[in-house]
Amino acid sequence: MGTCLVRNSTIRCCFRRSYSFTNAEALPSHAKVVICGGGVQGAALGYFLAQHGWGQDTLILDQGKIGRATPWHMSGLIGIFKPTSTETRITEESIKLYDELARMGYDTGFKQCGSLLLARTRDRMTHFRRMKSHAVCRKIECYLLTNEEIAKRYPYINTQDLQGGLWIPIDAVADPHKICESLATLAAAKGVRMFEHIQVNRVLTSQNKVAAVETDRGTIKCDFFVNCAGFWARSLGKKTEPLVKVPVQAVEHYYLHTKPVKDIDENMPVVRDLDGHVYFRVQNGCVLAGGFEPLAKPVFEDGALPLSVEDSRLEVDWDHFAPMLEQMVQRVPLMRNAVLDKLCNGPESFSPDCKWVLGEASEVDNYFVATGMKSLGIASAGGVAKHLSEWIVTGKPPYPLNELNVQRFVPLHNNRQFLLERMREVPGVHYQLPYPFSEFRTGRRLRVSPVFPRLKAAGAVFGQTMGYERPAYYEPKPYQDSDIEDLTSRSTGGTSQNVEAPFRVAYTNTFMKPHWFESVRNEYRACRESVAIADYSSFTKLDLTSPGSEVVDFLQYVCSNDVDVPIGAILHTGMHNENGGYESDCSLARLSDNHYMMIAPIIQQTRCQAWLRRQQQKFAGGNNASVNISDVTSLYTALCVMGPLSRAVLSELTEADLSPKSFPFFTVKEMDMGSASGIRAMNLTHTGEMGWVLYIPNEAALHVYDKIMEHGRKYAIHHAGYLATRSLRVERFYAYWGQDIDASTTPLECGRGFRVKLNSDINFIGREALLKQKKEGVQRMYVQFQLDDHDPEIDPWPWGSEPIYRNGEFAGMVTTAGFGFTLNRQVCLGYVQNYDVTGTVHRLTPDYVTSGQYEVDIAGLRYNARVSLRSPTLPTKFRETYGDHYVATRHGGGA
Repeated sequence: MGTCLVRNSTIRCCFRRSYSFTNAEALPSHAKVVICGGGVQGAALGYFLAQHGWGQDTLILDQGKIGRATPWHMSGLIGIFKPTSTETRITEESIKLYDELARMGYDTGFKQCGSLLLARTRDRMTHFRRMKSHAVCRKIECYLLTNEEIAKRYPYINTQDLQGGLWIPIDAVADPHKICESLATLAAAKGVRMFEHIQVNRVLTSQNKVAAVETDRGTIKCDFFVNCAGFWARSLGKKTEPLVKVPVQAVEHYYLHTKPVKDIDENMPVVRDLDGHVYFRVQNGCVLAGGFEPLAKPVFEDGALPLSVEDSRLEVDWDHFAPMLEQMVQRVPLMRNAVLDKLCNGPESFSPDCKWVLGEASEVDNYFVATGMKSLGIASAGGVAKHLSEWIVTGKPPYPLNELNVQRFVPLHNNRQFLLERMREVPGVHYQLPYPFSEFRTGRRLRVSPVFPRLKAAGAVFGQTMGYERPAYYEPKPYQDSDIEDLTSRSTGGTSQNVEAPFRVAYTNTFMKPHWFESVRNEYRACRESVAIADYSSFTKLDLTSPGSEVVDFLQYVCSNDVDVPIGAILHTGMHNENGGYESDCSLARLSDNHYMMIAPIIQQTRCQAWLRRQQQKFAGGNNASVNISDVTSLYTALCVMGPLSRAVLSELTEADLSPKSFPFFTVKEMDMGSASGIRAMNLTHTGEMGWVLYIPNEAALHVYDKIMEHGRKYAIHHAGYLATRSLRVERFYAYWGQDIDASTTPLECGRGFRVKLNSDINFIGREALLKQKKEGVQRMYVQFQLDDHDPEIDPWPWGSEPIYRNGEFAGMVTTAGFGFTLNRQVCLGYVQNYDVTGTVHRLTPDYVTSGQYEVDIAGLRYNARVSLRSPTLPTKFRETYGDHYVATRHGGGA
């Protein structure tokens, strides 16, 4: 391999514990909190619970040794930049904690040596520019470096094939082993008890709430359970009734340790060669190196897990590690003459989307999870522990976890075969370029609508959300329709062949104008100017019923809009927490006196049901079991037929009168389509265009789809994918849960006060907080920007998370962006705030927002932006048939 690295025997490391255990004692019969896992995450959580005064009521259990993390299998890297703002905030809190420990005199190995990120490609440098411009929102200091500056500062780095780099002074390293020891010492001093070599057999529940933990040494009654069990977390979750989904899987992960290297700089920053998938750091005069290979190797594929970390060391596969070693030697040539101390291989757990897994489980109340840290547990431990401890003590999270919440998963994500397939791809994503709308290529075609084969044949290129395949866009077909022949078997030379359209995964491998631009433009035009069909089957669909009026009373309690509407009416509403933030954003269709259908984003499928179940327990003292909530997501195919010619197409398929007088906007009817019956037709499109969403029983979906296409052909019907409908909603200024609004956003902040029943006497969750906010004013406002001087052909595009400047000063962040094909310019949605010179946020008014001069920063370039607080009225070639134009966002409206 062109290197003088030589192998050496493993060195055992020992440490002296400065905290004690109570193993000689019998297990207590009761505790408030039981933490399973005595690594740095469990120790940190014990520490923070003790800070809240819960030390005497907290137990930490470990099947091995507390502080079990082995010194040879840890990198100790703490990088501040993370894929999401939530992860960045958590890491900031970890750095703060470890700095405090160091100042208190604890030996933690914490050192803010900074890090240097290297770019081999222009796209990577564009990403670094985006990172630098984004850093202003978190006040993170960072600097772009040229190759010459890198070579001058760090002469040991080979810069010949580089485009530049990003220097981040705040980044740090630490010793996870020592930090775990320090936190355990502090926790024990405040009463936290720790038990080693104890096996948790299962978590017992009562009425969907944690009741006790059964161990091999007895049962402990408890109020809260926290699963910090690392790659054992999934197995532990399965030992609960009902089963708790914790989708993590271990893969091989390597760390290379050299012998001391002569004249090496002990203050050398961490070097991350992202395009080479490797990193380096100095540790006690030696080099510690590792990486995140593009093709990983899952371990424990048969489900049999080792009993402890000490038993989990894996055999080294030099052939697998060789490509990373070659990248290391190429980037830091001095590695050629370094002497190998040891190459270590051990298991590290990853989630199927390469994000941390945190929060309260959907299945069981008071069951919390903190795992899937993808080998970077030291970066997350302090911040995660602070967050979860506050959640446990106060009963509500201090801020939304969003993409990190364990409730983002559905059962398929916990399937072992799925995890084994997906995990080959996941670790490499950690250093992969984060292009917009990135997609995994493994674990696909698991949730599809009945019309999936037809959409493939029509040229669909698919994206995946919550495991569901939905067309992102349509491209010209790489085959002739005659090659498919309706996707049925045909006989050729006496041999039966199944000819099927290829499955294609969507991609956007650029930060500039994407390759799918013209395809999406054509789909968009069909939606606005003729007729298009889009597959909405991935929407979350719930049926809520009751024998009497209980369902109405319950929905009035959980929804901010008045749900007591006439039968056949549809309404948009939020469901809020006590602070007025959106726990969910949905549409409700009243099908009968005591029957509603709820439509919500697919990412809400698990979360929404869990939230409704928990509110049921609180409503009317928990005596509301008569309200039945059924998940019917997989029972209906949803096809949206939209555009000015949509009525003409559908009228040929049904005897129902689709005229505006008979079938008004925001109403629902059950009707026949073609020869199919029982179709729930809703007159809305979620894009602002004219049209209907048809909720079709799955057994009739292919028939209805074929009839729509047959009759739509003479109207030049077109397929439309997610990116086209997304462009429509961005241009119309429609907010989307999970991107533009979340559990911290109120309707008064995002221009939806007109949907809230504040003027009625009906109480609902969050009402008091919203009344108070209405009186005092808001501190941020949801706005739409149109970029005036952006050239989509040559300028980098906005994709979200761009800084907003008002009169030259930072004022907020973009949440969603897209090209507006009618406005013929880039459109950005986001929030504006009123900061003073100290960074304090003040209340603001519509006049304040509209009086400023705005710019949006895209990868370091600022573009002039026109601001609006209301949905625009888009020009159209057709007479409006809905009557008054529906305005989805309108600040200053009544509440």
